[in-house]
Amino acid sequence: MDPNNKFVVWAGTGENNHQRALGYGNGVYKSVDGGKSWKNMGLKDSRQIGDIIIDPRNSNIVFVAAEGSAWGPGGDRGLYKTVDGGKTWKKVLEISTHTGVNNLLFDPRNPDVMYATSEQRRRHIYTKIGGGPETAVYKSEDGGENWEKIMKGLPSVHLGGMGIDISPVNPDVLYIILEAAEGNSGFYRSTNRGATWDKMSDYASSGQYFNEIFCDPKDVNKVYSMEVVSKVTTDAGKTWVNLGVEDRHVDDHALWINPANTEHLLIGGDGGIYESFDSGKSWDFKENLPVTQFYRVFADNSYPFYNVYGGTQDNSSMGGPSRTLSGDGIVNSDWFITNGGDGFWSAVDPENPDIVYAESQYAGMVRYDKKSSEAIDIRPEPGKGEKTYKWNWDTPLFISPHKNTRLYTAANMVFRTDDRGDNWTVISPDLTTGVDRNSFPVMDKYWGVDAVSKDKSTSLFGTIVSLAESPVKENLLYAGTDDGLIQVTEDVKTWRVSKNFPGVPEYTYVSDLLPSRFNENVVYASFNNHQSDDFKPYVMKSEDKGRTWKSISTNLPENGSVWSIAEDFENADLLFVGTEFGFYFTIDGGKNWIKLQNGLPDIPVRDIHLQKRG
Repeated sequence: MDPNNKFVVWAGTGENNHQRALGYGNGVYKSVDGGKSWKNMGLKDSRQIGDIIIDPRNSNIVFVAAEGSAWGPGGDRGLYKTVDGGKTWKKVLEISTHTGVNNLLFDPRNPDVMYATSEQRRRHIYTKIGGGPETAVYKSEDGGENWEKIMKGLPSVHLGGMGIDISPVNPDVLYIILEAAEGNSGFYRSTNRGATWDKMSDYASSGQYFNEIFCDPKDVNKVYSMEVVSKVTTDAGKTWVNLGVEDRHVDDHALWINPANTEHLLIGGDGGIYESFDSGKSWDFKENLPVTQFYRVFADNSYPFYNVYGGTQDNSSMGGPSRTLSGDGIVNSDWFITNGGDGFWSAVDPENPDIVYAESQYAGMVRYDKKSSEAIDIRPEPGKGEKTYKWNWDTPLFISPHKNTRLYTAANMVFRTDDRGDNWTVISPDLTTGVDRNSFPVMDKYWGVDAVSKDKSTSLFGTIVSLAESPVKENLLYAGTDDGLIQVTEDVKTWRVSKNFPGVPEYTYVSDLLPSRFNENVVYASFNNHQSDDFKPYVMKSEDKGRTWKSISTNLPENGSVWSIAEDFENADLLFVGTEFGFYFTIDGGKNWIKLQNGLPDIPVRDIHLQKRG
């Protein structure tokens, strides 16, 4: 927010972390009417923007810390400065094609004195490297025109994600929380404007998701750290205590401290927004903000009103009514939890709507009984002497359209049960390529096991991530993998591989599969390659059960990776796709796509479910 004009707001798109479910953006935006309308001001290839600061002396001078794509090199990456309100940009700090800038601070006494941190990181489907030699701390004393590293006292090993803040009480004092290789993570303080740093404790958090710190406006020794359970220090980082979490969600990412009353806090995280008036001992949840992120969606056939189910980011799997007879409308208490954790696929028995299947990360699946609230774990487990199954974070799970007690799920092989999950049968071999994920170079080199946070929060490579059965032919199954294969069976015994898809790069993630309900020979597939820094839409169609494929992506936007695909119940040419930037449909089988945008913002559409009865 412009400190000189509350109606001028700048927003940087793309998440400023590198967790696995990471959204990407298309630049920096500016509003001059308090957020009613926005204009893109450029830096469209920045992908993830870490910070924006505005010179309090001149509102036309703005700095943008562009982290750059987490999945590839180049683009708009580094520190950018405008002196004309965003009409033109100048890169004032460039580190390399792999490393951008994630944090930026002014000295409140003199905005010509600035501090910045760079962050080297890379994430792919098959790996994650959370740091490197190019992660560093920088200082400028001439309004951002020239920069020098200020690293004396910080670890000399590879550094990962870090957070930095400056004390408003005494701006000579700065704090850094950082992740580092070889057990050197910790919390550091400088009392001489960054000339030297002293390690205050070994405390640090996850650089890919947290490491955000906030200095208290009145106490130079008091600093808050965002965390799974957020913490506060009152002795400059030597010791830490937890903030209260009673009746509150964990995993915090943002904090506001009332400068007039520092016991008054607002905290934001995976569970929403909470307010405290006692320095974080107790909290009030703001339950009227619909900010839950759904990964998967499903709808049952209950009467008089069907229920909507879904799996959410770190807020469990749940269900709730589509309508209500209550004059109060649908309220929060109408929703019910079916499973914990990060939520993914849900399914409801078509003959008994009280039986719900729900799933958390890595196939933590249950059969939930709405009447008794009993949840029974049903994940297939290896027998004695068998190798551990390789589950994806987002594991497919669905009820066969041909038998209500039959379920399918998949790890690196496909499983089937005919008794609601009590007993499972393996119906395929390993359907993936078997490629070792360490055989791929990352940031132009091969990294050892000692790399910062290597593979942290990354699924094992070589898993099945999409799975579907033909609605018109029993036992005709399609399985798509995270390494670019589609495997087909017509007898749930023998499988044939399909790996040639026109225009789709090798090893591209198969994000969705859709066998047609009108023709057993027709199947659709979407591919999502954004984690290889390729943001093109890939939608394919086969008319011979997956033997050959053609593209139907046609006029879908080049910057819109495709997550999901669905087919109408009555018109075979009416298809829907969900992309990173909105929802599209076609009425001619994919020759032309039209955006559905009347009230739907440019947000990721991760999953699509059509409720037949309506």
